[in-house]
Amino acid sequence: MIEQVDQLYQEALSNLKTAESSEALTSWYRNTLGTKGNIQLLTRQIGQLTKEERPAFGKRINEVKQALQEALDARTAEVKAVELEAEIAGGAIDVTLPGRRRANGRLHVATKTLREIYAIWADMGFQIYRSRDVETDEYNFELLNIPQHHPARDMWDTFHTTTPSVILRTHTSPGQIHAMREYYPEPIRVILPGMCYRYEQITARSEIQFHQIEGLAVGRDITFTDLKGTLTSFARRMFGQERKVRFRANYFPFTEPSAEMDVECILCNGSGCNVCKHTGWLEILGCGMVHPTVLKNGGYDPEEYSGFAFGMGPERIAMLKYGIDDIRYFWSNDLRFLEQF
Repeated sequence: MIEQVDQLYQEALSNLKTAESSEALTSWYRNTLGTKGNIQLLTRQIGQLTKEERPAFGKRINEVKQALQEALDARTAEVKAVELEAEIAGGAIDVTLPGRRRANGRLHVATKTLREIYAIWADMGFQIYRSRDVETDEYNFELLNIPQHHPARDMWDTFHTTTPSVILRTHTSPGQIHAMREYYPEPIRVILPGMCYRYEQITARSEIQFHQIEGLAVGRDITFTDLKGTLTSFARRMFGQERKVRFRANYFPFTEPSAEMDVECILCNGSGCNVCKHTGWLEILGCGMVHPTVLKNGGYDPEEYSGFAFGMGPERIAMLKYGIDDIRYFWSNDLRFLEQF
């Protein structure tokens, strides 16, 4: 029986030397060392041997298996080296060609819109003023003429913390008080960008967090005419020089008088469509003259100083400018959406 093992061993080595491809080596392994290979089938005959013959037979089988596996490994390395050389020669790789360029990243559409807004206001002499995201109830409401009993608080449902009267800001308007108290008695021309948080249902038109840009101008003899001229200039820089604008009376607790500003629909040019609800106009921001109480809380005498303020949502402006119909796209991290801008 051992002679038979040696004979199969010599035949297997001879066949291995003639295998010149990976497929041939796979076939050789299956026919020789596989579960149904010649060597494996030979071990099933061990029951025909006497008890004295079995140890020598088992030892020889193991030696043959190990020797054949080592021979297979060596032959595999040789065959793969030959195949690699053939593949390189056949592919005719030109190592002097330039490599493939990696795709460059790009700005998020919200960041792109924010920077565009920053540039426009910087050209008009406004500087960026950063304010904190976590506010006290006093700054977020009280000092902005929204006391505890005021029904306007229902417009700004927010996230509360475990510390009493400490909340996530619902708008960037608290930054007005910070800016006024820091710059008093000097004139102020600032925009206050940042994230706002509101505890409300997420829909195609509303999110629990969003960017907002507040604007504030305080000085002597500032009038509503200054507000209209400044915001009209911004809108035409943002949406086109021929774009029409209008102001509608509204109510905000921290401004008096207050208004909302609309621009002519950029999709239908005022003729009416689904986006503008067939009115021909799109709302872009709220604004008004700073309320005397807010000026006083900021340290300015309302008898000597006046000012205007405005607030806009960059995501909303981006939606109008690029025809985006769902605000949730800004936070979904979907490349199919982001790669369009």
